[in-house]
Amino acid sequence: MTTTTSTAAHAHEHAPRLPLAERVPEFYRAMIRLETAAAKDIDPTLYHLIKLRASQVNRCAFCIDMHSKDALAEGESVERIVQLAAWEESRHFYTERELAALALTEAVTVLTDGFVPDEVYARAAAHFDETELARVIAAIVTINAWNRIGVTTRMTPGHYTPKSAS
Repeated sequence: MTTTTSTAAHAHEHAPRLPLAERVPEFYRAMIRLETAAAKDIDPTLYHLIKLRASQVNRCAFCIDMHSKDALAEGESVERIVQLAAWEESRHFYTERELAALALTEAVTVLTDGFVPDEVYARAAAHFDETELARVIAAIVTINAWNRIGVTTRMTPGHYTPKSAS
């Protein structure tokens, strides 16, 4: 097996636009509290999939970098992370419960397509009790808020180190 080394120059990073946490620390602290509340009592594997998939849909490079590294550090497989972008065609990598949560994640994230379809909501409701479903929705809403912060302020990917890997 041969290995090649690329000599192509990489494009320059975008410069971050605004240090939001420094300018409105009370808002940033509130987002951290929201994240903590959303993460409470939700399966960590499912939580990573929700955060990563919403971040892919929203094209938030910083969050994709962060959440894929966090998931890997906590034992998620590379294969499931790589296939997540095409989860509908790669269903066999995920449980029915995860698939229901992923469908709901996309429906809540892409509201420009209209309301969350009844069949998507019903499928999720069939796999989660009301409290669990509320936690899944809270997780989806929270990561969408973070994605909008990351994309708008151009948070730069590639520099994040997961806590469990440090």
